[in-house]
Amino acid sequence: MQSTLGVGFLGSGPVTQAIHLPTLARLTDHFTVRHLNDVDAGVAAAVAQPAGTAYSTSLDALLGDPLVDVVAICSPHGFHAEQVIAACRSGKKAVLCEKPLAMSADEAAAIATASAETGVPVLVGSMHVYDPGWRAAVAHWGDLPATCHTIRSSVVLPPNARFEDLATEVTSRPAFPAMDLSDVGIRAGLVHAGVMGLAVHDLPLIRTLLPRYGDLRVISATLLTPFGYRILMVAGGKFVELHAVMSQTWQPRWVLEAYADDQVLHTEFTPSYVHAGSAVSTLTTAETAQVFGPRETNGYEAEWLELAAVVRGEVSPPDLDGLVDDLRFTVAVADAAAEAVRSADRTEAAA
Repeated sequence: MQSTLGVGFLGSGPVTQAIHLPTLARLTDHFTVRHLNDVDAGVAAAVAQPAGTAYSTSLDALLGDPLVDVVAICSPHGFHAEQVIAACRSGKKAVLCEKPLAMSADEAAAIATASAETGVPVLVGSMHVYDPGWRAAVAHWGDLPATCHTIRSSVVLPPNARFEDLATEVTSRPAFPAMDLSDVGIRAGLVHAGVMGLAVHDLPLIRTLLPRYGDLRVISATLLTPFGYRILMVAGGKFVELHAVMSQTWQPRWVLEAYADDQVLHTEFTPSYVHAGSAVSTLTTAETAQVFGPRETNGYEAEWLELAAVVRGEVSPPDLDGLVDDLRFTVAVADAAAEAVRSADRTEAAA
């Protein structure tokens, strides 16, 4: 009988190679990688060989592997929902799905139903949610969710490849296609993709600071080049700014801030793919400045350790309704931002 939890990966691309495999290599008391799956047999074989694991190209092969207790879903976003549901139905002990959980609220609700019916817990790989530096700030922020009026997420990063190559030797990296940015449909699609792929890291955190988001209104949304976005919106009576740009910067920065009249939260996260310590959060008032972090455990390790604790019955699984609401909020922002890009183009054309 296995003393550790066997892990199988659906999707063996850069996220698996540069984030999860190095993370699990530090958590061998809890996990053993057992199976790597990818639609590209060459990629699956190349990644599996140094890891010493089985590999396959079919979903059924991985789900049928008796050594796999936990399924980690790192495939393209559009496949997440069907694969999470299939993993739940296969009777595994848990599922970890990379963000976003799904691409629509209906898909997320179907996942919640499958998880509830099978009893298989589902966790979303939102490393910022699990980051010890963030969680410490949440535990000490008092009435900040009620009193804050302005929230800002600012991300300035180099291309992922720079950090991927520092973490591991990546096998088969997909090329970013050339696009005609004069086409408003492409610009709107890129902003939508930016929310679903990048802002999604912080939107669950932002949602905890909002009393509601049913009144969400995007004031403006702009595509930044070479890739990024600037989105200004109002939700729950609060002003929210989402800013991100990926360039050749030598100084990466990822900051989430919340401002009230008498308190400010400033959380600085390590960039994605960086295997460093936790975020550093600072809660500042006129009298004090409380600093939380950095802790040795980062968000990636924390999410996997939480999964192990859930499987072993040491902590409760994440609230399914909360996960669905996180996804619903993210999709609402993405859809509204894309429409704001199209609306601005129509206004400009009519002027």
